[in-house]
Amino acid sequence: MDIPCVQWQDHVAQKWTGLDPEVSCVSACSLIVFFVFSSQDDVDFLQSVSAGYSVQKDTEEAAKCRERGNSSFKARNYTAAALHYSQGICFAPQSSEQLSLCYANRSAALHHLQHYQECLDDIDKALKSGYPSHLVHKLQDRRTLCLERLFVKAKEEDHSAASKNPEGSGRVKAPSVGPLIFGICPQAAVGSSVEKGRHLVATERIVAGQVILMDRPYSCVLIPGMEEARGKGGRQDMEREVLFGTECRRCHRCLAETLCPVPCKGCSYSRYCSTSCQQEAWEEHHRWECPLGADLMAMGVISQLALRVTLKAGLNGVQMAREPIRGEHKKSEPSCVNHDSSDSNQCHSDQPDSSISYYGDSYLSVFHLLHHINQHGPRLCFLKAGPPPASWCLNEEGGNADWDSELWLLGSAVLRHLLQLRCNAQAIVTLQDTGAANSPVQSSREIRIATAMFPTLSLLNHSCCPNTSLVFSTGTITVTVRAAKVISPGQEILHCYGPHSSRMVTQERRRLLHDQYYFLCQCEACSVQQQQEEEVEVEDGGQQWPGAGGDPQESGLLCCKCKGYLKTGGFYFAVFLLLCFFSAVSAGDWKNAASYLERSAVAIGSQYGEDSIELGRQLFKLAQLHFNGGARGPVLSVIPKVRRLLCLHCGPHCHELQELKAMEDCLRG
Repeated sequence: MDIPCVQWQDHVAQKWTGLDPEVSCVSACSLIVFFVFSSQDDVDFLQSVSAGYSVQKDTEEAAKCRERGNSSFKARNYTAAALHYSQGICFAPQSSEQLSLCYANRSAALHHLQHYQECLDDIDKALKSGYPSHLVHKLQDRRTLCLERLFVKAKEEDHSAASKNPEGSGRVKAPSVGPLIFGICPQAAVGSSVEKGRHLVATERIVAGQVILMDRPYSCVLIPGMEEARGKGGRQDMEREVLFGTECRRCHRCLAETLCPVPCKGCSYSRYCSTSCQQEAWEEHHRWECPLGADLMAMGVISQLALRVTLKAGLNGVQMAREPIRGEHKKSEPSCVNHDSSDSNQCHSDQPDSSISYYGDSYLSVFHLLHHINQHGPRLCFLKAGPPPASWCLNEEGGNADWDSELWLLGSAVLRHLLQLRCNAQAIVTLQDTGAANSPVQSSREIRIATAMFPTLSLLNHSCCPNTSLVFSTGTITVTVRAAKVISPGQEILHCYGPHSSRMVTQERRRLLHDQYYFLCQCEACSVQQQQEEEVEVEDGGQQWPGAGGDPQESGLLCCKCKGYLKTGGFYFAVFLLLCFFSAVSAGDWKNAASYLERSAVAIGSQYGEDSIELGRQLFKLAQLHFNGGARGPVLSVIPKVRRLLCLHCGPHCHELQELKAMEDCLRG
């Protein structure tokens, strides 16, 4: 949920309509002080709304989660069982019997999943949490089994290593991939102009596939409810297992997937993949957020991210960032909006008279991003204003704390970041498997798992047909930007903010970009496609959608929007072929399935380009289908092209390339 809940939006709208006309027509820049208008009524209303988002520990809810886990365990769905038990662990109060029971039950699920070390860890936690003495023997027996399994596994690994490296010591050193170097590659530099603001430009020739920059988020917030549990069989299994959102399956700090999260000791919502992530999150922001969990859920992900950025910076960081505005760059704050050219694709970059050194992982790089306050308008700015948390206004004795100046400083920084995030928030996306676990072909889709602020990535301006591709990784959260094509010296390095020329017509892209980012897109794709679409409209007497038009004999299928015939190389025709493919797979008709997939790959190549990641993923499915069907020749012929495309966009270490290598090794034997 990116924006505040409906109740709060309605409350703010009611306050807005009740304002004196002179106040509601005030300059947008003056609205930076609106949060001081917040009254006790606002605090009380927010608390009443947030009551529906309880994140308190709850013994009864923990027991219900454990019962659901027991049902999944009996059905031999051990992954779902472990996730239910983890939910129970997060709800259970510290040192309670319910907590010990959930740990013990999760250890049983982990044992069946062959996660033996994690099983041992849960057994220890169950015993330390007061597990009933008359049941301890079960845990002791399970511990013995785990130790035996780990011993056997270690011997097998040593034997395997020795056989592969008989002259060595019995251990194989993992291949080194080199250290991760964050920042911009030597072949690119930061430029600055009135039209484009700060931007990234190639100073030397950049080859396709080369890493241009790697960046870490200054801060990020997990988006709840975006993932699904993977089914074991058909559609009915999938529907039964859509139970666990992102908040249940991923670490709330590093976003790594985990079946056995470490719960926050104070709330039932936040959880982590390790005690180190838990402690780091607590020190950085969660000690402040923990008592406000329900309020933050009611206010939405963007509000939480704005607060988290401010908390990470701290009072000293905010004060230091404000100094250039008060000092030598005193005039830059009101003038920054004058550089927001509606005819340029600048959105993320700061004003050109700011220091070019304002990028990297420092708070300065975040603070000096454009906030577009004049474009937001007074009504939208007013929605973003709100009261400080009631608990922050109390001292240790329960009275009012004497730190109004600090609250003012933090509040103004949070509001500034709220305004920035409309244009500068970056979704972290990952591929999620959507098909059945036993399917011969992997199906996947991109999902948003978090919203973040990437300071260096924010230098890149938009193009509807970009010359880069982005890949996100979790654990150590990073974004890697690679050249999707050769970039010549002097060319600007661009990425797509969402609307892409292969998926939308020009008019729709421009509308979406202007609504969110406040610029009229003038990229090469928009200029060329606008002319082409105008020519088509004149010739055909009406608008044509991507993938529609052409000779009726080409496909015989009608577009549901414009009623034109679908081109055999169009997007909708590719979708039709994919539906036929999945139908053939379900029927076990491998020959026809391969035929449909090959034809859809041709259509996708026509729609997205012969060097697109979309084509690479489609051909990867084709390689899987041929491999599982035992078609040695076809799979070996398609692997080189898949490898080239995946390496170009995702790098040489992505898991799909590892799977391709395993296929090739198996076939070449």
